[in-house]
Amino acid sequence: MAGFNSNKFDIPLLAEEFMRVGVDFSMEGRNVLDVQVIFHMMEKRTLGAGYKFYCGKELPDAHEALPDTVATYEILKAQIERYQDVEVLNDKGELIKPVQNDMKVLHNTSQRHKVADFAGRLVYDADGDVCLNFGKFKGDKLTAIFEKERGYYAWMMNGDFALYTKKKLTEEHDKWKAAKTS
Repeated sequence: MAGFNSNKFDIPLLAEEFMRVGVDFSMEGRNVLDVQVIFHMMEKRTLGAGYKFYCGKELPDAHEALPDTVATYEILKAQIERYQDVEVLNDKGELIKPVQNDMKVLHNTSQRHKVADFAGRLVYDADGDVCLNFGKFKGDKLTAIFEKERGYYAWMMNGDFALYTKKKLTEEHDKWKAAKTS
């Protein structure tokens, strides 16, 4: 069996579907090839690998502040030169130029989620509402969580979360309380 990311997606999905309809599924004696594992093993995704790929240079002093900063800057310049006229389809099917010599464009390109906190525990949904980005309520709006699971706010505030996450959580909780009393 072979695929790209098949060890984490396709094979578990296949096994679940077989089991759901009562068909026994076993991987005993089967060879599995996940080309993504090989890809990531052979094509590293480190600053040094990026520096080699985009700039053709080695980074012998990796993890030291100044060499890492210089390499990052040079990689960005090389990416802009390489991709500034390249168009790609975004997740909405629109043709865009995601890499341009423009800070706002580059900011938008480099964001996987629009995060409300730096740790990425809180994200904005398409409506601009803050949602949880982890756990049993992942994807749920904070306002809905505050309504149905009143102890969750206290659990997070007493938990091992970043202080900035707690600050943003408190801001959202305060807005929710104010809206309820008005």
